[in-house]
Amino acid sequence: MSNKKIKILTISDHPLSPSGVGTQTKYIIEHLLKTGRYSIVSLGGAVKHENYQPQKTKEWEDDWILFPVDGYGNQDILRSMIGNHRPDMIYFMTDPRFFPWLWDMEDEIRTHCPLVYYHVWDNTPYPFYNKPFYDSTDVICTISKVTDDIVRTVAPDVECHYIPHITPPNIFKKLPGDVVDNFKKQSSIDDKFLIFWNSRNARRKMSGSLIFWFKDFLDKVGADKARLLMHTDPKDPHGQDLEVIIRELGLVNGEVMFSTQKTASEDLCMLYNAADVTCGISDAEGFGLSTFESLACETPIIVTMTGGLQEQVTDGEEWFGIGIEPASKAIIGSQNVPFIYEDRIAGEDFVDALMKMYEMAPEERAEMGSKGKQHIERNYGYDKTLEKWDTLLTSIHEERGSWNTRKKYNRWEVISL
Repeated sequence: MSNKKIKILTISDHPLSPSGVGTQTKYIIEHLLKTGRYSIVSLGGAVKHENYQPQKTKEWEDDWILFPVDGYGNQDILRSMIGNHRPDMIYFMTDPRFFPWLWDMEDEIRTHCPLVYYHVWDNTPYPFYNKPFYDSTDVICTISKVTDDIVRTVAPDVECHYIPHITPPNIFKKLPGDVVDNFKKQSSIDDKFLIFWNSRNARRKMSGSLIFWFKDFLDKVGADKARLLMHTDPKDPHGQDLEVIIRELGLVNGEVMFSTQKTASEDLCMLYNAADVTCGISDAEGFGLSTFESLACETPIIVTMTGGLQEQVTDGEEWFGIGIEPASKAIIGSQNVPFIYEDRIAGEDFVDALMKMYEMAPEERAEMGSKGKQHIERNYGYDKTLEKWDTLLTSIHEERGSWNTRKKYNRWEVISL
């Protein structure tokens, strides 16, 4: 095999941004670069950039060049990147509704190099309207068992690999009790039952419902018995005005606390450790990194049984928190996504779940969290998953080639009429 490095063009959220898509892409890129067998060119999108000059990291220099773009780029930008950098393959990740422009030019791209799509999808019914996209892709990798089943059903002829999300065990982990206790004292986090919520304040995340239902929970146990810590922007234009909600409900004495600053992963780890439970009650969730990180820190979770959340909270035998079945499954959609289920839980079911977690002995919650950590290590191993990415991308390059060695792709097909 040639000593020439495999060059990959990635298209995703900016890999140095804190989003789930960004962090997962960064983990993959950094692992590939450490092997010394790859070079990476990235289109970093989904955030507002201060400037659009190419960026390099001190550690990787010319082996990793990042180009900030609006959205995820466009056809002209991609044509320029392909012409100037001649990638051996293109990796792209997020919801398919952001990439029709890319699939519209797949005949231009796939002549030269394979398309590898890390696919995010939340729910059934089977989206057969996505089949033209899937069929226009060389290899699809899926983030959850739900997504994997969907791709294999909708496009059975496309090569598909289940590769779930990961979290670095050297960052998200159980911390010593005395360290956590000292942090809580310094941060004015008392010993009351602490519920943690770490998500964007956006409609599908159910942030407003969470606060209303937390108030119902306090009405049962007492206003001085529990606290809700929300790591989010209460004024996010894509969500509700959470500060108005807490004033309207009279939760103005520290019952609800907001963590609004951008926080390093190590600091988030401390918050997971300080919490008694982490909640993720989205009505649609491809995977759900916050509850995943919580389990890595041995803190149990309460989640909606939807998308990737349901494979986190149970392995089919053991439970690592409480999974709440949707009380309703409404078909919603748009012009780009004609139909998909939206899974809504009932407020009383969430309050009941909080009560169960609240009434557990601390030792029982700790055992549940410990088993959750074992579940993460067993089924979502960090190093093992990254090695799987390396093996897969190397095999794609060897089996499908690029440019002068391109294989397994025809620009035409014979159809009998």
